[in-house]
Amino acid sequence: MMKRYECMERLGSRLADELVVLSLGGAVDEWFNAAPHMREASLFQQQLGCVTGEAFGLSVGLPHRRIVSLDTDGGLLFNLGILATLGNEQPENLFVVVWDNECYQSIGGPRTHTAAGRVNLAEIARGCGVENAFVADNYDDFETHCERGLAAKEPYVVIAKTDGVLEPGIKRKHSDGREDKYIFVRHVEKTEGITIMGPSEHN
Repeated sequence: MMKRYECMERLGSRLADELVVLSLGGAVDEWFNAAPHMREASLFQQQLGCVTGEAFGLSVGLPHRRIVSLDTDGGLLFNLGILATLGNEQPENLFVVVWDNECYQSIGGPRTHTAAGRVNLAEIARGCGVENAFVADNYDDFETHCERGLAAKEPYVVIAKTDGVLEPGIKRKHSDGREDKYIFVRHVEKTEGITIMGPSEHN
């Protein structure tokens, strides 16, 4: 298995003006450190099962912008129906990376369904109509899929098989979910030249 942090570093080095949605848990602090130039462009989600759905919504709302979903095996298993949505809608600008460490790391490591070796999330995605869905268990394959996924004109999913070990010695992300939302929205407003949320009202 690969180290998730190293995968993040390799993916982050390819990103510039993309928008990223990612899941809760250890992946948040790792992404905060692995891709510091993407902090304002990243929406740090707080619930399992919402990441790829929110990324899909962004891909529809901003069809000219590349959107990256950094989901997890546990998170995707909470909402497998999003794969059927991707298969039917075929967004041209959505790249989905699923960190599959075969456990719910943030709550102590109980195993997910992928740990038994019979559940293949890429095959589920293909069965839902996402033709470009693959498993990567080494860095060369992962980088190849990152290159292809970021250039694809149809939904692209890579299931990255990573270990369950958190990167030691990294800084904790110090903002909360509300602050993260505003940072992300203001970044989108600035880079798109639009207004999403007006000025705050004073009572």
